[in-house]
Amino acid sequence: MRIAEVFHSIQGEGLHAGTPSVFIRTTGCNLRCWFCDTPETSWRPRGAARGWEELIEEVGSFECRHVVVTGGEPLLQPDVVPLTCALHQRGHVVTIETAGTVFRPVQAALVSLSPKLANSTPWTLPAAYPRSERWAARHERDRDDPAVIERFVESYEYQLKFVVDRREDIDEVDEYLSRFPGVPSERVWLMPQAVTAAEIAEKNAWITPAAERRGFRVSPRLHIDLYGNAPGT
Repeated sequence: MRIAEVFHSIQGEGLHAGTPSVFIRTTGCNLRCWFCDTPETSWRPRGAARGWEELIEEVGSFECRHVVVTGGEPLLQPDVVPLTCALHQRGHVVTIETAGTVFRPVQAALVSLSPKLANSTPWTLPAAYPRSERWAARHERDRDDPAVIERFVESYEYQLKFVVDRREDIDEVDEYLSRFPGVPSERVWLMPQAVTAAEIAEKNAWITPAAERRGFRVSPRLHIDLYGNAPGT
């Protein structure tokens, strides 16, 4: 597996926010969100090839029950399946963070699905992100795969987490969810697109009442509040 980093922190988002966790961050992604908060796993991928058995031993050294397998897109890597099975066998509570465009039969207590809305497509980008036009077309083609989402929803404990950048994005969330009438509103989380605590607070001022009207939850981003937007947090 190609791994960007393994570290101990707290889960900052969603159902397990505030929970001490070990993060296994894979490198490589089939999408290119313009607001990606881990560009070292997508736009500028870095990381070393490591065997999943080695990762199991490193996770064990932290003596932490919760493990989050994230990316990038971790489900691009076939060895994520034996990795999660071994973690489960050792008593870990595994969360998979995925955009929901790839399915693999992982062993997970929670699948955190983050479908990418139209607001994620990199139609315009600064020069620091090369070949954005090619990636924009590919991202727009691949970002939405309802069959994969449906398979996860039917097979796992899950949450649906949507990154919201503009007020109109919430209308798109409503439209998206209309395709999945069996999803309870309390499994849906809205999360502000932001990289600072001030931006989070500003957007939550209008995200929170919109979520309350729909019965959705608002996801914190505790790692940003506590540590800022940096690798290893």
